[in-house]
Amino acid sequence: MEFEELKEIAKNAAKPWQISKHTCVGKVGAAIEAQSGKVYKGVSIETPCSMGFCAEHAAIAAMLAEGENRIVKLVAYSQKHDIVAPCGRCREFIYQINRENIDCLVLLKDRVATIEELLPDRWK
Repeated sequence: MEFEELKEIAKNAAKPWQISKHTCVGKVGAAIEAQSGKVYKGVSIETPCSMGFCAEHAAIAAMLAEGENRIVKLVAYSQKHDIVAPCGRCREFIYQINRENIDCLVLLKDRVATIEELLPDRWK
């Protein structure tokens, strides 16, 4: 799948809505392509007390629920900032669920990078 298609899936997932007084979902949408070619998407969940999680984590959870753990490509999209890079926690999580994910291609605003490039001093 081309990155432009993954970006559209992530963009369509990024539809912020307030689900309670202090909780918002969907400020960031993520789309990942698994080794099988199947695409999984997720949305961010922002809650008080840091109990929410990133869109990438949600997409990975959907993928794991289907018995997959190898990520080929990843795109995260924010309506406020367009393409966004995965945070350090997401980068490490991607690597830890399957070490082959070190080669996962990530769309950034100005280029495509691997998780290895984005996580040079990773936990081993």
